[in-house]
Amino acid sequence: MELNDRPIGTAAIWMVGAIVSFSSMAIAGREAGLSLDTFEIMTYRSAVGLVIVVVVLTATGSWPQVRRDRLGLHLIRNAAHFTGQNLWFFAVTLIPLAQVFALEFTSPLWVLMLSPLLLGEALTKPRVLAAALGFIGILIVARPSPETLNLGVIAAASSAVFFALTIMFTKRLTRHEPISSILLWLTLMQLAMGLAISGWDGVIAIPNAATALWLLVIGCAGLAAHFCMTKALSIAPATVVVPIDFARLPTIAVAGMLIYGEALNLWILLGAVVIFCANYINILDAAGRLRAHSEHRGSA
Repeated sequence: MELNDRPIGTAAIWMVGAIVSFSSMAIAGREAGLSLDTFEIMTYRSAVGLVIVVVVLTATGSWPQVRRDRLGLHLIRNAAHFTGQNLWFFAVTLIPLAQVFALEFTSPLWVLMLSPLLLGEALTKPRVLAAALGFIGILIVARPSPETLNLGVIAAASSAVFFALTIMFTKRLTRHEPISSILLWLTLMQLAMGLAISGWDGVIAIPNAATALWLLVIGCAGLAAHFCMTKALSIAPATVVVPIDFARLPTIAVAGMLIYGEALNLWILLGAVVIFCANYINILDAAGRLRAHSEHRGSA
């Protein structure tokens, strides 16, 4: 099926929503991080998300879709996401926002490298090329040396690995469960994790009015970003959506410059371009294999 301009335009509009949401979450995370630690941020974010999910499930009568027969897989998936998101929020308080986003974009490449082990998928030559190119992009962005390698860079790069694990476990869950069930267990389990870790010493900081507003932005923007991206992918293929998603990088780079006075680092932008090319090679390979599989089934 060929896409015409209208679906592509609609997908682009949804992706604008995703870009605004992801960027808003990064800025709100940095602001909230001035008075709360990352575990407290995740606790409040999950609480906001849980309220939203419960309201939507109730309003749409979707509670029967919530399943409890794969709670173990939900727990593993949400532990990976909880870890990755905490590392991400930690990173946005330490290094330029554009650098965090550039390293975050390596998540699909980690999926590529880990999928043979966890999903049993073949590692084709284009995938090997994409992985190698992506690693070069990581080196360009991080430029590891005693002067440039710090906790923020390590946290951002590590968060991409845990986001990749989240993607793979989500892929397994979506074979059997609707998104409503996944989102409910996501917010509920991560709220429990956040309460357990942030409250281990018996003290959970109460946000002031300004911080509470930033936490509300984080909770709403987090759900909105993933919803917008899911809608865009349901309308247009990844070959269309991913290039639009990469507009997040110049967007957050400009935002970081205007709001926080962060310099526009050409190494970060160059590395991001290399990472984008690596991701796009992987997408084209996947699209080609899917098309070949469909043609084979059609001729059978």
